Amino acid sequence: MTTPDGDFMYIDWSHIGATRCAVLLHGLEGHSRRSYMLGMARACNRAGWDVAAVNLRGCGGEPNLLPRSYHHGSSDDCAAVVDHVVSLPYQRIVLIGFSLGGNVVLKYLGEAQWGKPPQLVAAVAISTPCDVPACARRMDLPESRFYTRRFITMLCEKLAAKRGLFPDVINIDGCKALRTFKAFDDRYTAPLNGFKDAEDYWERSSSLPLLGAIAVPTLMISAADDPFLTPGCFPRKLARNHRFLTLEVPRFGGHVGFMGRSRQGVYWHEQRTVSFLN
Repeated sequence: MTTPDGDFMYIDWSHIGATRCAVLLHGLEGHSRRSYMLGMARACNRAGWDVAAVNLRGCGGEPNLLPRSYHHGSSDDCAAVVDHVVSLPYQRIVLIGFSLGGNVVLKYLGEAQWGKPPQLVAAVAISTPCDVPACARRMDLPESRFYTRRFITMLCEKLAAKRGLFPDVINIDGCKALRTFKAFDDRYTAPLNGFKDAEDYWERSSSLPLLGAIAVPTLMISAADDPFLTPGCFPRKLARNHRFLTLEVPRFGGHVGFMGRSRQGVYWHEQRTVSFLN
């Protein structure tokens, strides 16, 4: 799919001949072949939905064409995907986002500048770090160091592959030596995507301040034991008084780890998502 600014994203499709489509957005350093994406695609197909599994910029197996990349605040790419899928056309579409993708979905839904097509009827956000500043700081704590270093290593490898396109813009010297998201986002994410610094990126990318403006039936599923989420990611008071937002907080499930399965091999969060959408 060509983006309005001349870049591209790959969309992997699973067609069953339906008149409705579920659009899936992955998490940080994910892609359409991750097990959680494939599992949700199967569940949606079985429930009568075609599936469009989006590979965000740079996540489709080759570098994207611009210095910018996907990030927590890239709701413009979500808007472009929605417009693309609506044009095919489908009578109804829904959005399903995991982790970072969940934040992108919620941000898109809460922002006024994106005209929401009438075909967009519902959304689900799973294990979503909607309070991006707090979650980023939590990931930089010593107890999260294993996950942070793993993500930074993967992001650095992606930058190395892209360096050939932009040798004067991307300098990867010392990239893998960075130990915190603050350092990585200050050096790479913020300047490459039009933000002042990491703090500016986190604040402007957070969907939490926009949840009150959501006007499409939306389900948030986040486990109470999710090691990546902070208290702000569980907006219980807001959801209780919200016409469109439903928050469900299972005691267990970790980060996209809702392991209870049916005899058909469908995970709990997949069953709950399909039930809500139908």
